[in-house]
Amino acid sequence: MTATIKICGLSTPEAVDRAADLNADMAGFIFFQKSPRHVAVDVASMLARRAQARGLKTVAVTVDMGDAGLDDIVSAMKPDWLQLHGAESPERTAELKTRFGLPVMKAFAIREAADLDRIAPYIGIADRFLFDAKPPKGSDLPGGNGVSFDWRLLAALDDRVSYMLSGGLTKDNVGEALRVSGATMVDVSSGVESAPGVKDLAMMDDFVRAVRDAGVATPQRERFQE
Repeated sequence: MTATIKICGLSTPEAVDRAADLNADMAGFIFFQKSPRHVAVDVASMLARRAQARGLKTVAVTVDMGDAGLDDIVSAMKPDWLQLHGAESPERTAELKTRFGLPVMKAFAIREAADLDRIAPYIGIADRFLFDAKPPKGSDLPGGNGVSFDWRLLAALDDRVSYMLSGGLTKDNVGEALRVSGATMVDVSSGVESAPGVKDLAMMDDFVRAVRDAGVATPQRERFQE
């Protein structure tokens, strides 16, 4: 088998179409004003419909967003998943799952083994975790910084924990990342860009090819069946 691929920060029809042509699995749309990948709700809605028509699962990525903003996004975009990339508590995560009836992916920034301890209160609440690198000093972005962490830290996770690996992945390192971490799902954003927020179609091709070439030796047990 090969790893599940999420291409995040999509903002143009061309990038969405290429993700579908490449048989990626998930398309992420970012709602965070400080991000160069931020998209307006109406644009994301159009792109999400295009992605879903091509068989991609869509993900609305938000950071500590209030109910009104989330209501607008979910109503207009009708995403398949919510991704919470801020400091949302387990209680808030559970509340949003109930409010929208959608699976939730909760992101965590990782630098050292102790950072993984923070997922414990979310187990049984979040349907999937996303592990990203901690932002470099001075960054205003919780993700999409193009930096990675020590993937060996993830090898110790209970294999019942469903997670997606993110943070600084490129065509050149994703095979090693999969081998070292044991991950079966990967998320890429800046690693397929020619400039911040600008998806490069050739780089998307190369990244997906590298994932497919790497394969996955030991599947994770999925906590949520799509």
